[in-house]
Amino acid sequence: VQLQASGGGLVQAGGSLRLSCAASGLIFSSYIMAWFRQAPGKEREFVAGMGGSRGEPLYVDSVKGRFTVSRDNAKNTVYLQMNNLKPEESAVYYCAATPIRSIIYQVPTQRANYNYWGHGTLVTVSS
Repeated sequence: VQLQASGGGLVQAGGSLRLSCAASGLIFSSYIMAWFRQAPGKEREFVAGMGGSRGEPLYVDSVKGRFTVSRDNAKNTVYLQMNNLKPEESAVYYCAATPIRSIIYQVPTQRANYNYWGHGTLVTVSS
Protein backbone atom coordinates (compact mmCIF):
# COMPACT_ATOMS: atom_id res chain seq x y z
CA VAL A 1 0.00 0.00 0.00
CA GLN A 2 1.25 3.44 -0.90
CA LEU A 3 -0.20 6.80 -0.01
CA GLN A 4 1.19 9.84 -1.78
CA ALA A 5 0.19 13.20 -0.38
CA SER A 6 0.64 16.43 -2.31
CA GLY A 7 -0.60 19.98 -2.48
CA GLY A 8 1.17 21.55 0.45
CA GLY A 9 2.92 24.88 0.21
CA LEU A 10 3.23 28.38 1.55
CA VAL A 11 0.06 30.41 1.96
CA GLN A 12 -0.87 33.58 3.79
CA ALA A 13 -3.22 33.52 6.73
CA GLY A 14 -6.78 33.40 5.46
CA GLY A 15 -5.73 31.63 2.31
CA SER A 16 -6.64 28.21 0.96
CA LEU A 17 -4.93 25.03 -0.07
CA ARG A 18 -6.17 21.73 -1.40
CA LEU A 19 -4.31 18.61 -0.41
CA SER A 20 -4.55 15.37 -2.32
CA CYS A 21 -3.63 11.85 -1.35
CA ALA A 22 -3.40 9.21 -4.03
CA ALA A 23 -3.62 5.64 -2.81
CA SER A 24 -2.48 2.45 -4.47
CA GLY A 25 -2.26 -1.19 -3.53
CA LEU A 26 -5.59 -1.32 -1.72
CA ILE A 27 -9.30 -1.55 -2.43
CA PHE A 28 -9.79 2.13 -1.84
CA SER A 29 -13.54 2.10 -1.21
CA SER A 30 -13.01 -0.42 1.60
CA TYR A 31 -10.83 1.94 3.58
CA ILE A 32 -11.39 4.82 5.90
CA MET A 33 -9.16 7.67 4.77
CA ALA A 34 -8.03 10.40 7.12
CA TRP A 35 -5.82 13.44 7.38
CA PHE A 36 -3.58 14.12 10.35
CA ARG A 37 -1.13 16.93 10.96
CA GLN A 38 1.96 17.36 13.05
CA ALA A 39 3.51 20.67 13.94
CA PRO A 40 7.11 20.88 15.22
CA GLY A 41 7.31 19.69 18.81
CA LYS A 42 3.71 18.57 18.89
CA GLU A 43 1.85 15.32 18.69
CA ARG A 44 0.34 14.20 15.43
CA GLU A 45 -3.34 15.06 15.56
CA PHE A 46 -6.42 13.98 13.67
CA VAL A 47 -7.85 16.60 11.32
CA ALA A 48 -10.54 14.94 9.22
CA GLY A 49 -11.57 11.60 7.81
CA MET A 50 -14.25 9.69 6.02
CA GLY A 51 -14.93 6.14 5.05
CA GLY A 52 -16.18 4.12 2.11
CA SER A 53 -18.40 5.47 -0.59
CA ARG A 54 -20.90 7.38 1.47
CA GLY A 55 -19.14 7.83 4.73
CA GLU A 56 -20.08 10.73 6.90
CA PRO A 57 -17.01 12.95 7.31
CA LEU A 58 -15.58 13.62 10.74
CA TYR A 59 -13.62 16.74 11.65
CA VAL A 60 -11.70 17.97 14.62
CA ASP A 61 -13.64 20.86 16.10
CA SER A 62 -11.04 23.46 15.24
CA VAL A 63 -11.44 22.99 11.48
CA LYS A 64 -15.20 22.57 11.21
CA GLY A 65 -16.65 25.00 8.72
CA ARG A 66 -13.27 25.69 7.13
CA PHE A 67 -11.95 22.30 5.99
CA THR A 68 -13.69 19.79 3.79
CA VAL A 69 -12.60 16.21 3.31
CA SER A 70 -13.78 14.38 0.20
CA ARG A 71 -12.85 11.34 -1.78
CA ASP A 72 -13.04 10.12 -5.35
CA ASN A 73 -13.13 6.34 -5.26
CA ALA A 74 -12.72 6.13 -9.03
CA LYS A 75 -9.39 7.93 -8.71
CA ASN A 76 -8.34 6.32 -5.41
CA THR A 77 -7.82 9.79 -4.04
CA VAL A 78 -8.82 11.65 -0.92
CA TYR A 79 -8.75 15.42 -0.70
CA LEU A 80 -8.62 18.02 2.01
CA GLN A 81 -9.82 21.47 1.07
CA MET A 82 -8.52 23.95 3.62
CA ASN A 83 -9.93 27.45 3.72
CA ASN A 84 -9.21 30.40 5.97
CA LEU A 85 -5.97 28.86 7.12
CA LYS A 86 -4.36 30.06 10.32
CA PRO A 87 -0.63 30.32 11.13
CA GLU A 88 -1.00 27.80 13.94
CA GLU A 89 -2.10 25.25 11.35
CA SER A 90 1.33 25.16 9.83
CA ALA A 91 2.36 21.52 9.96
CA VAL A 92 3.19 18.45 7.98
CA TYR A 93 -0.09 16.98 6.84
CA TYR A 94 -0.31 13.22 6.52
CA CYS A 95 -2.91 11.01 4.96
CA ALA A 96 -3.67 7.67 6.54
CA ALA A 97 -5.77 4.63 5.80
CA THR A 98 -7.38 1.87 7.78
CA PRO A 99 -9.73 -0.85 6.54
CA ILE A 100 -13.42 -0.70 7.23
CA ARG A 101 -14.07 -3.67 9.50
CA SER A 102 -17.83 -3.63 9.90
CA ILE A 103 -20.98 -2.30 8.31
CA ILE A 104 -21.43 0.19 11.13
CA TYR A 105 -18.26 2.05 11.95
CA GLN A 106 -16.86 5.32 13.15
CA VAL A 107 -13.88 7.15 11.75
CA PRO A 108 -11.03 6.58 14.21
CA THR A 109 -9.26 9.66 15.48
CA GLN A 110 -6.33 7.94 17.13
CA ARG A 111 -3.11 7.59 15.20
CA ALA A 112 -2.67 3.99 16.38
CA ASN A 113 -5.82 2.89 14.56
CA TYR A 114 -4.38 3.58 11.13
CA ASN A 115 -2.39 0.94 9.31
CA TYR A 116 -0.95 2.94 6.45
CA TRP A 117 0.59 6.38 6.22
CA GLY A 118 1.87 8.65 3.52
CA HIS A 119 5.06 10.68 3.83
CA GLY A 120 3.28 13.96 4.41
CA THR A 121 3.14 17.31 2.75
CA LEU A 122 4.24 20.54 4.40
CA VAL A 123 1.79 23.37 4.87
CA THR A 124 3.16 26.71 6.00
CA VAL A 125 0.77 29.52 6.83
CA SER A 126 2.37 32.93 7.17
CA SER A 127 0.89 35.65 9.33
